[in-house]
Amino acid sequence: MSVRRLHSVQPDSFAFNAENLAWAKQTIAKYPAGKQASAVIPLLWRAQEQNGGHMTEPMIRVIAEMLGMSPIRVLEIATFYTMFNLKPV
Repeated sequence: MSVRRLHSVQPDSFAFNAENLAWAKQTIAKYPAGKQASAVIPLLWRAQEQNGGHMTEPMIRVIAEMLGMSPIRVLEIATFYTMFNLKPV
């Protein structure tokens, strides 16, 4: 199995646009208290779509903060699933 890493060039920040932020909050609210981390894959997918098709480190940090997770846990998920592109396509 090959090692999957984020692209070496990273932006300074990431923020969901207003529409995606509202969607993210609704998605997180679907999960019971204490289980919001289960929304990590839908949020990563939406963030990747917003970003033009690939993941970034600031994006991972924003999602981790929204879900009360450690950024390394979100990075583990993003690097495990090949549906998440770690470099610009």
